[in-house]
Amino acid sequence: MSEGWCCGRSLALFALVILLPIGIARGFQSDELLQDNEEFGLEGGLPAAGPEPPTNPVRSPIRRRPDLDPPSGSADSKSVQFSLEHNLGASEFSPAGTFTARLKSWSHGGQTLTKLRFSRNALTEEEKRAFERLLKEDGHYTIRVPSNVLNPSGEDYVISSVRARCIPRESLDEHFVIHTDGVNIIAVNYGSAGACRYPRLLRYPAKWSFTSYTVLKNSEQAPRTPTFAEELLAGEDGLGEGVKPPEKSFWAKYFLLASS
Repeated sequence: MSEGWCCGRSLALFALVILLPIGIARGFQSDELLQDNEEFGLEGGLPAAGPEPPTNPVRSPIRRRPDLDPPSGSADSKSVQFSLEHNLGASEFSPAGTFTARLKSWSHGGQTLTKLRFSRNALTEEEKRAFERLLKEDGHYTIRVPSNVLNPSGEDYVISSVRARCIPRESLDEHFVIHTDGVNIIAVNYGSAGACRYPRLLRYPAKWSFTSYTVLKNSEQAPRTPTFAEELLAGEDGLGEGVKPPEKSFWAKYFLLASS
């Protein structure tokens, strides 16, 4: 009995000694093969971890910037209109056009006019004949606008005039420079571009329609000379009726003297 048990025990130990190295070798070989497969990308190996797909960033909605200038219907800005009237040698003024401007209110309580536009009325046949008489007589063409554009009283006007012969070019060219103090018009320079020297020649326009140019200047006092044309309206001194250029500054005069 004891001999048989000892013999069986010996056989079991022998088998364990034989099989244990074989199992270890197989495990080692399997680990090496898996590693080789991973390195060389062989079929059956573990797939290599690829780069993660890019994710779309979440963008916040774009907000539009509010307009810096309030619309014309807002509390800070609205449109106003005032009329231009002219006199063609008759005793009464008649409507000649409409100015449109933006009335802008400031936080300190003041108001100013901006963005001036002008729409001219077409001359009637009677007005054309009256203008022709002014050209023949070398008379004055006179215009006027209300001094207060918000509350025109019908009595207070700013008036300006020019010799009718100074206006005709290809059409009837006219220039307005309107000087304002708040909502009050304090001066109007009216004329044509370029010189209108004496003696003024009689000529008729090719087209009996006005070509109008407007400039709006906000200031506390009316300037002595307009800035949009070449010569100031003059009298019968032989210099003509046009627009005088603005006087050069000290540094501009110094530069001219130094360069001469």
